[in-house]
Amino acid sequence: MNDRSEMYIRTLGLEPHPEGGHYAGTFAGTPDEEGGAHLYTSIYFLLESGDCSRLHRLKSDELWYFHDGGPLDIHMIFPDGSCRRERLGLGIECGEKPQVLVPAGTIFGSEPAAGSEFSLVGCMVAPGFDFADFELFTQNELLVDYPQHEELIRQLAYPAIPK
Repeated sequence: MNDRSEMYIRTLGLEPHPEGGHYAGTFAGTPDEEGGAHLYTSIYFLLESGDCSRLHRLKSDELWYFHDGGPLDIHMIFPDGSCRRERLGLGIECGEKPQVLVPAGTIFGSEPAAGSEFSLVGCMVAPGFDFADFELFTQNELLVDYPQHEELIRQLAYPAIPK
């Protein structure tokens, strides 16, 4: 574990996330008129070199913000079967973006870019995140619909969902 990432985990109170990495909730907007979902939620999220955020899907848009460390690769498989990688970071001259949007219904996962010791990012979900709207996938589930992305799926999806 890197000294800086360890410091962030400790001082920000980051806990292990089921999809991988560490996170802590930071903000939640006012609940909607029916008293249900928050208008938005926000977290800190940290991945270390060798870690990944496993392929999953949300029912809401998720906006990612770069904070510190090295760039983060966000891999997205869209409902039409196409796939794209966005690099979250501050190296704009190298094609990195300080903010990346993952549209609702997109299967996605992330990993620190090659050479990154860790990536500290922020994620905001609108309408707000709810674990009931979170789908985590196995390799076999995804390979049925997206065999053309086998390498990515084997890299970023669990062989079986951990208990």
